[in-house]
Amino acid sequence: MKLKQIKFAVVAVIATTLFVSCSSSDKESDNPTPPTPELKTEVNLSTSTTLGSYLSDKDGKSLYFFATDANGQASCTGGCEAVWPPFYVDNLTADKLAAGLTLSDFGTITTSTNKKQLTYKGWPLYYYAPSVNGTNTPETKGQTTGDGVGGVWFIAKPDYSIMIVRSQLLGHDGKNYKSDYTVGDGLTTYFTDANGKTLYTFKFDNSKKNNYTNADFSNNAVWPIYETDKIVVPSILDKSKFSVITVFGKSQLIYNGWPLYYFGQDANIRGANKGISFPSPGVWPVPVKDIPLAI
Repeated sequence: MKLKQIKFAVVAVIATTLFVSCSSSDKESDNPTPPTPELKTEVNLSTSTTLGSYLSDKDGKSLYFFATDANGQASCTGGCEAVWPPFYVDNLTADKLAAGLTLSDFGTITTSTNKKQLTYKGWPLYYYAPSVNGTNTPETKGQTTGDGVGGVWFIAKPDYSIMIVRSQLLGHDGKNYKSDYTVGDGLTTYFTDANGKTLYTFKFDNSKKNNYTNADFSNNAVWPIYETDKIVVPSILDKSKFSVITVFGKSQLIYNGWPLYYFGQDANIRGANKGISFPSPGVWPVPVKDIPLAI
């Protein structure tokens, strides 16, 4: 009799356990834990096999720089704006940026049509929406067809060491200069650093040889060397024409054999190019894509 009672008790416990377990399972399935919402950043870093890392929006659509925005203001207006719409994010914060991007590199400007536009390292950011059968059609995720358009539109990379600008040359003497360094109006397409600060070459340098800088860098404030060992350039340039030399222990970037410099009197102002007439026109020309090979 006692054996039967023990067996009955064991069966009862098992049944109760199964019931509780099933009931608990049913409750969990009836009230599943809600998934954690995915935090979507507003500015991302996408990657291309040919272009490397570049800026894109939250949907993966590519962002671009415009070479004529050297002074940090949007120069794409009128019909241009339909093809290259401005990109803007309201109240941008650090948590809305992809890893690797820094909030202090971003800013906001107001365009001539009274629109807000986001900037990166001083460059206004744009989308690309080319005309297809008479209709402006924005690029889709991962497309980079706007890069290199007209030799003035470039994918917005976070790590350029060289950028291309198209701007009027305005010397320290207050005169406008053309690309041949004669007085006059006209746009010149030349190189700057990533922040739009103008770079120069020295007429009396030789191939891969800095003939200006003193060993103690006592004259470096007048014409500072462009000190970097990074070579990240727009896609329309031949990267193999860039290299690095060592100048008294410091790395200086060169192009086609010409060492690259800043001009102290430009005062780190993006778009300033006063050095083209100092001490006289043509002594310190800006570097251009087709500059002759230094000898």
